[in-house]
Amino acid sequence: MTPPSEKIRILYVENGIGYGGAIVCLRHLVRNLDRACYQAMLITGRTGPEYLGIADEAIWRHIPDRRLDVPTLQQKLSKTGWLIRFPGMRTLLGQVLARLDDLINFLPFFISLLLTALRFKPDLVHANNEPLCNRAALLVGRILRVPTVAHVRGDQKGSHMMGWAYTLPTHFITVSRWVSESIGRIGVPADKRTVVYDGIELEKLDLNADAGAFRQRFGIPFEATAVGLVGLLIPWKGQQLFLEGMRSLLPDNPNLWAIIVGGTPEECVAYEAELREVAADPTFCGRVVFTGHVTEMAQVYNGLDIVVSASTAPEPLGTMIIEAMAMARPLVAPDHGGALEMLVRERTGLLFRAGDAGDLAAQIGRLSANLDLGRQLGSAAREQALQSFAVATHVQQVQGIYERILSGFNSRAT
Repeated sequence: MTPPSEKIRILYVENGIGYGGAIVCLRHLVRNLDRACYQAMLITGRTGPEYLGIADEAIWRHIPDRRLDVPTLQQKLSKTGWLIRFPGMRTLLGQVLARLDDLINFLPFFISLLLTALRFKPDLVHANNEPLCNRAALLVGRILRVPTVAHVRGDQKGSHMMGWAYTLPTHFITVSRWVSESIGRIGVPADKRTVVYDGIELEKLDLNADAGAFRQRFGIPFEATAVGLVGLLIPWKGQQLFLEGMRSLLPDNPNLWAIIVGGTPEECVAYEAELREVAADPTFCGRVVFTGHVTEMAQVYNGLDIVVSASTAPEPLGTMIIEAMAMARPLVAPDHGGALEMLVRERTGLLFRAGDAGDLAAQIGRLSANLDLGRQLGSAAREQALQSFAVATHVQQVQGIYERILSGFNSRAT
């Protein structure tokens, strides 16, 4: 691409539930943009130590998008038994909470985002999440009369309002064919969606990272067979299913340990407490470890003998699957969503029946009993990852989408 006389300004907006795969992949994109052609500003609704490095990669602003924790209030409301006695009361209170969410969370975020965008003057707005949760960014694009991209990473089941939100973007980037077909079924035409696999800076994942440092930090014996699930502690990521599967394996396999790796979003603190209560049961033999958020992921993967994805809802793609493949780790994943697209059964990973704790345990058992099989799967997985998920390919494809959209948008404007 020939550098323009002025850099193209891209406003990225990230409204994810926490520091997970979406923001990690966005940072890979922003770090590797052609800086001769593009200038990036990145807005995040969340903040914390893991976000601070963004300021070294782009213009970064934190605009709070969650002043009132509505999801937690909704969960508490759903468990309030006395509401059942009053017909319609639960629905009414749900509507009240939704309007509070609009007033206390959405509106201040939208106004701050609009004012920031007016100063930055973007040529294009890139919403890094589904249109509904990132509707503020898409509406800002409409107000500024610039094209918008929605980077769709999840399922499309939802309300009538979600359907409306899907009419806002100029174009959709989907992280897998599964996601593309899913939004096609709700009416998004094929010419408005492009599949672009997430890109990871694979060369920065150190195959020789110190596995011992990870194990020592969290008290995992060096001789143990460590089976780890990596991901934010949110219910659909399947930590509970993972524990169910491991419960049947640990008593008869004294060398087996279950490792749950990942941070906990504020609204899921109660879920973490539930998991810890389950793990405290004597049947787990004291061999369950919660690491919380970990920065040195190469050490984590090298410190795990088996990596598990146990998502109970179809994973759109799965950053941790890509990372584990690139690190040549043996993988076990459910047979739905993006995992089916990414893994070749019995060649680059093992698949279990989604939601079936018994089958998950059986596949983990196969790998723990056959280390040679794990090495073969890991080697083939790394080869596939290097071909399919290189960040340079990802960036090139995304920049190509920007060029096409801006060219078409500008020609219509003139």
